[in-house]
Amino acid sequence: MPISEPGELTVLSGRANPALAQAICDHLGVAPMGADVFEFNNSNTFVRLHHSVRSHDVYIVQPTCAPANQNVMELLIMIDAARRASAGRVTAVVPYYGYGRSDKKDQPRVPVTARLVADLITVAGADRLLTLDFHAEQLQGFFNIPADELSALPILRHHFELKMATGELDPHNLVAVAADVGATKRARDFGEHLGVPLVVIEKRRLYDEEGTKVRFFNVIGDVQGRTALIVDDEVDTGTSLIMAVEALRREGAARIMACCTHPVFSGSAIERIRAADDLEEIVVTDTIPLPANAPDKIKVVTVAPFLADVIGAIHEGTSVGRVFDRYAGAHTEPDSGGNP
Repeated sequence: MPISEPGELTVLSGRANPALAQAICDHLGVAPMGADVFEFNNSNTFVRLHHSVRSHDVYIVQPTCAPANQNVMELLIMIDAARRASAGRVTAVVPYYGYGRSDKKDQPRVPVTARLVADLITVAGADRLLTLDFHAEQLQGFFNIPADELSALPILRHHFELKMATGELDPHNLVAVAADVGATKRARDFGEHLGVPLVVIEKRRLYDEEGTKVRFFNVIGDVQGRTALIVDDEVDTGTSLIMAVEALRREGAARIMACCTHPVFSGSAIERIRAADDLEEIVVTDTIPLPANAPDKIKVVTVAPFLADVIGAIHEGTSVGRVFDRYAGAHTEPDSGGNP
């Protein structure tokens, strides 16, 4: 049965990251649709689209970063507004999926908020979710609608491949570091593509009345005299990152760098990163806008062209996987008619 023709491609932006939405539109060659989004005096969020979206293929760009509750609610209301305006299809483009850490009942009497937010997005009327680097792989299964989880690792990796090509980094002296056991697969894949070995930092979290305390116990692998590149999906308060840097320095690492997809940077993260003299550079993407006081050692690579190309593939009904393979530099066979 032939795929029906999609409606007009329309991009809407919430207030969480309008610069990223504009960059996506620039790459697609379309103008973002205007919308009024604000709070009434009673703090209720109001949304009004400037133009008709009847039968349109609508993409709403809204990472659910801080302030998370406001941005989640704004996303839901924008989805509802588009659906009630008779949009043909609504895709929630959520570059950073907030509440992703609340993905299981790891203590008595706690919620699984990541599933709750997934249900809210679905009930609001989204037909599809597009995101980057969930905190945990199982989050994709929380959705009852198609959920495309992309990875920004190829884009981050390209930054370091350029450094290797220009001689700024010696690939024979580089190791990819997982900041904890949970990040092992991500760091291993990153290291395999660069052709460098893996190092893992064993980390345990101890809880007391004052909150969470992080303790590092062991660096598994050789970093003596090497350049250590820490790989993770996000940096939140920066505590784990800085303690990882300290552990690597104790084990004799000559240079220490880091990269992550999502620069959450809550609390005193910016100050911790600025004060960490042993951390030479941290490379992040623009899924979340950086604060104005970010130090120069934080480098940003954009995911806008990647997201734009994926949006274009979804709109045209072609393979999203082939877009990812192109960015990852993977070889793909000619399309035989099916679109995986």
